[in-house]
Amino acid sequence: MADTIRKVSYYYTALSDKPGEGARLLRALRSAGVNLLALHAFPSARKAQVDFVPSDATAFTAAAKNAKIKLSKPKTAFLIDGDDRVGALADVMAKLGAAKVNVTAVSAVIAGMGRYGGIFWVKPRDVNKAAAAVGAM
Repeated sequence: MADTIRKVSYYYTALSDKPGEGARLLRALRSAGVNLLALHAFPSARKAQVDFVPSDATAFTAAAKNAKIKLSKPKTAFLIDGDDRVGALADVMAKLGAAKVNVTAVSAVIAGMGRYGGIFWVKPRDVNKAAAAVGAM
């Protein structure tokens, strides 16, 4: 089966980089019934940045507002899923490189049952070029 690559909206927030803050944030979203397709968190300027890819943006933004979570405006990333294999990301990255699209960040993980998933980000000016290069939906 070929990889599926789709353009998705993501939001981010910054929070204190201390124990329990991520759990507090995720509990609030869980309590509101929010389903996330992806989550990526990392340290940034003495805080933590958390990127969210919700399955339902309307429900997610309402839940975040109720929990007093300050979100960015929606931005674009790309989600990948496919059959796990050696070099699974190599072809995707090669297509982006051939199109002269610089990847800002990428993460991937095996998902079990012979599957893998990933997410990558490009600069806003390169979103359409990246989508065309990888055949994103």
